[in-house]
Amino acid sequence: MDVQTYLSRIGIVATSQPDVSFLRHLQKRHLLSVPFENLDISLGRPIRLFLPDMYDKLVNRRRGGFCYELNALFDWLLRECGYSTTLISARVRKPDGRFNPEFDHLALLVHLDQPYLVDVGFGDSCREPLPLDGTEVEDISGRYRVIADGEKPGGYLFQKELENEWLTQYQFTTIPRELHQFASMCEYHQTSPESTFTQKTVCTIATPTGRITLTKEHLTVTKNGHQQKVPIVSEEQFHDQLRRHFDIHL
Repeated sequence: MDVQTYLSRIGIVATSQPDVSFLRHLQKRHLLSVPFENLDISLGRPIRLFLPDMYDKLVNRRRGGFCYELNALFDWLLRECGYSTTLISARVRKPDGRFNPEFDHLALLVHLDQPYLVDVGFGDSCREPLPLDGTEVEDISGRYRVIADGEKPGGYLFQKELENEWLTQYQFTTIPRELHQFASMCEYHQTSPESTFTQKTVCTIATPTGRITLTKEHLTVTKNGHQQKVPIVSEEQFHDQLRRHFDIHL
């Protein structure tokens, strides 16, 4: 990995001390610079858990990706910058309250004065590292926390406050994982008709004032809590908006 090229990709000039402050800066800049997108899945282009390929896609070709790509590559960058990290498996909560299988989502723990949950691959989510002690963190995308899972010893719940209620986004444990362990679920999300990633094409990125999200149906611009939706009526318009807002040329 060329660390400086990666840092330039996310708008950072140079490395700093591997502390919480720089970690916070890295995470925020990554979310503001690298979109969450599943465009390759909709195009039938296989995604493999091979770090050099991910680096070429996200850094050299200035694309985005989904959790397995975004968090795995960010983990590599963090380690190159001197951080101690762990890959962890998370299970995303379904609308009916059940949870998806193990390895459904890849996230990170970064070990400093205490462990922090770090996630640059969950779309519209927390922009800062989250300690595991219930501390609430608020940014323009919402209020978040991580609490112990009372129903699962050693487990934790990542939650977002919605309408004055804490809603679990996913559950996880601190068990260290290896990247290859996510291969089966990575393949599932690319190929199964039951996967949300095969059902809908999306490209979304955080902005300083909110978020820009593009699907085949709409361009949604969220700014300071206000949403504006523009219908997408053709493939040509979709690709035009993809270039204009994400600088992605397929």
